[in-house]
Amino acid sequence: MLREIKFILLVIGVITITSCSEEFLETKPTDAISAGDALATAENMSLIINGLHRGLYAQSQTIFPGGNTARAGEHYWVPLGDNIAGGVIHSARANNLGWQEETQWTSHTQETELTPELLWYHRYNIIGSANAVINRIAEGDIPVDGRLNEIAGQAYTYRVYAYLSLIQHYAKGYLIGNPSSDPGVPLLFASEAPFNSAPRSTVQEIYDQMELDIDTAISFFEEATPRPTGSADAKSQLNIDVAYGLKARIALSKGDWETAATAAARARQDYPIMDESDWKSGFNTTLLPEVIWGSNVITTETTFFRSYFYLISNTFNGSQVRNNPKLVDERLYEQIPDTDYRRDVFLANAPNTNTSAANGNGGFDNNTNPLYPTRAEFDAAVASIKSEYGLTSGHNTHPYMHVKFRQQNPGSIDPDDIIYMRSSEMYLIEAEAKAMMNDIAGAQAALSPLGEARDSEYDATVFATQGDLMEHIKFQRGVELYGEGFLYTDKIRWDEAIDHAANGGSGASQTLYQDGFQQDKPSVNNAWVFKIPQAEIDANPNLGPSDQNP
Repeated sequence: MLREIKFILLVIGVITITSCSEEFLETKPTDAISAGDALATAENMSLIINGLHRGLYAQSQTIFPGGNTARAGEHYWVPLGDNIAGGVIHSARANNLGWQEETQWTSHTQETELTPELLWYHRYNIIGSANAVINRIAEGDIPVDGRLNEIAGQAYTYRVYAYLSLIQHYAKGYLIGNPSSDPGVPLLFASEAPFNSAPRSTVQEIYDQMELDIDTAISFFEEATPRPTGSADAKSQLNIDVAYGLKARIALSKGDWETAATAAARARQDYPIMDESDWKSGFNTTLLPEVIWGSNVITTETTFFRSYFYLISNTFNGSQVRNNPKLVDERLYEQIPDTDYRRDVFLANAPNTNTSAANGNGGFDNNTNPLYPTRAEFDAAVASIKSEYGLTSGHNTHPYMHVKFRQQNPGSIDPDDIIYMRSSEMYLIEAEAKAMMNDIAGAQAALSPLGEARDSEYDATVFATQGDLMEHIKFQRGVELYGEGFLYTDKIRWDEAIDHAANGGSGASQTLYQDGFQQDKPSVNNAWVFKIPQAEIDANPNLGPSDQNP
């Protein structure tokens, strides 16, 4: 049996219910709703779906027994991809929530650590709740209408989302392994205790199931009630565009280039590219026009010092960022043209105020920047940054710090939304897929709308070979999707190592990063694969010691 599985609808004590015109809290505890009642009608099943929405950003102890307050769903899992892979650089020691250990590769590589355990159980709890809806609808006695189709589409899409996360973390990458024989993760179709799963299926079998599920989701959505528009919480609901976006991600990860390109183009069609003002506004709301899917974090349900912005935003008023401003890789920054406005959100010349900075250059006495030859000029530059971006007096600044992620109320601990899928990602998926098919013109055409929106002198035609296009696409993903969690799976797909010392250096400290400073490429390095939780191996009769990842 899968340990700690418990339906989200039976765990969360308060469910958010939304309509086109209002938002209110259903205060009846969900553990007072019987499973039969919860699955009796489409409207009742929508409570389960809303529980899944809420569960994406809740602290894990509210989602399943054995959860931990140090992890709050996607608040942690989204930025983890950039933290492990070294895309977002730490400037000083800060051990809150184990965030430093992730950079040092001492967490996901241990089967008893919190990160591999909670990610595993969070994803299987999503699957268990989705199964409850899927299996009940399959019984065929609930009247079929647009609302039921919408609920079914969301349930299947959630199941795909969870399996894609599991297979990309706990198994070898599709493109660098042997999918037909590499062990994947257990398939679970049960919707009630004891939640007996299959043994580990192969990577290919998991992909086959995901592809079946996502096509089923799309077929339901085609006959579904449309997703509401015009509010931030509406985009927490999954719809046909989210399903196509996930279809594109699945296809990209396995090298099904044609499907990836087609699905990505379909997913992005109703989400126009943001202008400069929107792009620089802080990435703090799902109301941004590019957002296809994201969590509207409810103010009364905030996680405060467990939030995405606590871990990623240099404006959040928490010790993780006050003492440890997060930086861009210097090598990436130096590639950004002066005509590209995204360069502006990386403050290359910010003074280094932290006397505990890992590079040893913190404080005016250690200042090496010729722009600030006097203390007065140094202090004035610091004051200007703090004033412009809302940092408090306790915030440190550091060269190459980012201000991409900024709260709506900077300098506070207020909650903000988490963005999971944007149309820019879909343009880049389409471009990569076209490039890998050696469709040079097609890749250039996919890149042009995004590049021209960001860089006043952009010309995609200068990237005229497959090699040049792929290098440029990697650059574009690095800049455009910085901090949005994609670098870990990107590096696995591209089979690229981590080397903070190469090509002039990223700006990371080897002393601070330890094992995470350099890691060989995924095809020859088992450390890229998360350990299966030891507690799962101990509890699941279909898993044994030999099933542990090497």
